[in-house]
Amino acid sequence: MTAAATPESPDPLATATEATRSLQGLSTELTARVPQLLEAMRSVGTGLELHTTLDRICETAAELADARYAAIGVVDEEGEGLSDFVTYGVAEDVARRIGRRPDGHAGLLGALIREPRTIRLADLASDPRSAGFPAGHPVMRTFLGVPIRVQGEIFGNLYLAEKRGGEEFNDYDEHMVRVLATEAGIAIGNARLYEAARQRERWIDGSVAVTTALLSGGDADDALAVVAEQARRLADADAGIVLLPAEEGGLEIVAVSSERATRLLGVVVSPESAIVEQLLEGEAVFMQDASTDPRMVTPMSAAYGPGMILPLQSGGRVLGALAMPRERGGKPFTEAERTLATQFASQAALALMMAEAQRDRERLAVFEDRDRIARDLHDLVIQRLFATGMMLEGAQRKAVVPAVQEGVGKAVDELDVTIQEIRTAIFALQQGPAEAPSGLRTRVLREINMAAVPLGFKPAHRFLGAIDATVGELTGKNLIAALREALSNAFRHAEAARIEVVVDATVTLPDGSPGVRLTVADDGVGLPEGGWRSGLHNLARRAESLGGASWCGPGLGEDGGGTSVVWEAPL
Repeated sequence: MTAAATPESPDPLATATEATRSLQGLSTELTARVPQLLEAMRSVGTGLELHTTLDRICETAAELADARYAAIGVVDEEGEGLSDFVTYGVAEDVARRIGRRPDGHAGLLGALIREPRTIRLADLASDPRSAGFPAGHPVMRTFLGVPIRVQGEIFGNLYLAEKRGGEEFNDYDEHMVRVLATEAGIAIGNARLYEAARQRERWIDGSVAVTTALLSGGDADDALAVVAEQARRLADADAGIVLLPAEEGGLEIVAVSSERATRLLGVVVSPESAIVEQLLEGEAVFMQDASTDPRMVTPMSAAYGPGMILPLQSGGRVLGALAMPRERGGKPFTEAERTLATQFASQAALALMMAEAQRDRERLAVFEDRDRIARDLHDLVIQRLFATGMMLEGAQRKAVVPAVQEGVGKAVDELDVTIQEIRTAIFALQQGPAEAPSGLRTRVLREINMAAVPLGFKPAHRFLGAIDATVGELTGKNLIAALREALSNAFRHAEAARIEVVVDATVTLPDGSPGVRLTVADDGVGLPEGGWRSGLHNLARRAESLGGASWCGPGLGEDGGGTSVVWEAPL
């Protein structure tokens, strides 16, 4: 892969020609070192991974100039400091003792950023621009600094220190390192192009994964969790956070992906926040340090550093926001990362709109089907049952045997009850979503009744505590999803003959806070090796996002046979 020449960047052939001319007429000592230089240039030009290329340049430059130490300081996008600092010759234990790497804002390294030119010093300490070394830093006296340009722009500086044998860096070293720096610029340019292509490919793959998850027709919360997870991974962030408009105004955190435990799920950012106002107007928010940014009003922001919050916007409509904060002290997001993340957010918003339209179509189809079933039940089934009841009443009057009359009477009564139950079912089918009962106890019973059809029996159930009064809406919604997952696993895998569901709102969690615990126990075959893992992972993720936990234990069978799935979260 070769970088194309631009008006601002030197042509590789011209560079090589100029380098050769600069070597002509010099001493035989330098001429004798030309093969070493060519080998160094060949070594630098191999490979396309950027950080590996920088490591190779440092090592090659140190060998070429016979230096103990080498480093490359990568200038940040603003051109005011260093965004990266790659070293050679400094042992890991020494680097740990030194601590934080230089930022390029002061000292000789800062001077090289402000005035990118070759500098050669016999004694670093005697230069007025030097700011000294931190405790534990190796002794460095002689110094050679050469700028590295990529496509005509300063990429950074190549530093060499402490020439072996106590000698100073000479003209020969400077000439060869300058030629090497030119070749390094070409290699870095190629590596940058390769890294950019790989980065774009990763973001595209992430967008495809998000679109697939949102349009798969699965659980909406799981799909939003995929959005958060992909955003965190692709942006190399500490967390990926999806926010949607809250009923009371502002934005509510509905999905969180993070390697460390957080209690962000369900937090509502006030509509009075300047950031919320900016996001709802379709503007992206970028910050250098969330922990000190005055616009951040939630206490959780103290744990984060650089961050970006992007509107999930499509067709002029803002559906929510996507936040990607890095840990405190992390690298700021580059312009390329901001652009790719913005494109990802736009794609996710489009997929959200498509998924919403798909769910609306499916919901409409369900309602139409329910209306048809209700009409059929009313016009056909009830009429036939009513006619059958009339026939039985006539037969009852004609019967002369008392036992027959009594049996037929019971059958008529059962038909009346059945007709009433069907009418109740018709009424429920004709209810709109807003009319449906919303109590947690009712929703649990509904899930149990729905599970009874594929199971072939109705699971037993118990409620402890004031379920409807104490369990919040967010926790209740996740508890229902956990119950649905556990019952589905029991039906598909457990081969159980008995299932018991317990919802206990009187438990105390390990941290001493009040909580609610869901237990779904069966007498089936137990948890097989490698089985149910994705479902159990979903249960654990839901609980942890709320500050709770989920685990498995013995079941209802003999000697603990079967499985019990426990899910708990704070009230």
